Amino acid sequence: MNRRGKSSITSKLEDEVNLLQRHVHMLKAIMENQPIGIIRLSELLKHPQHKVRYSLRILEQEGLIRPSPDGAMTTEKLQEFLDQLKRILDSTSRTVKELRASL
Repeated sequence: MNRRGKSSITSKLEDEVNLLQRHVHMLKAIMENQPIGIIRLSELLKHPQHKVRYSLRILEQEGLIRPSPDGAMTTEKLQEFLDQLKRILDSTSRTVKELRASL
């Protein structure tokens, strides 16, 4: 158990889900407000600028957004990613329900 009273196994899972959620919220905000800069994203999503920068870097590396002089913009790869994410989430949800039922 770690200092927060959580297992490192469950803590890692929780951290990864929270990070994915932040990235998806950021993608949605970019889609709805593009082009949008770091400061505006930080204000809109109520995340510190360093976390916004990190997420933007990851999303750009994945090819889901691109920088522009006016701020982040989505790319043509975004819809394919969102469709894939929905399939993965559906599958993961079934797995989690099965795991929960087995406890």
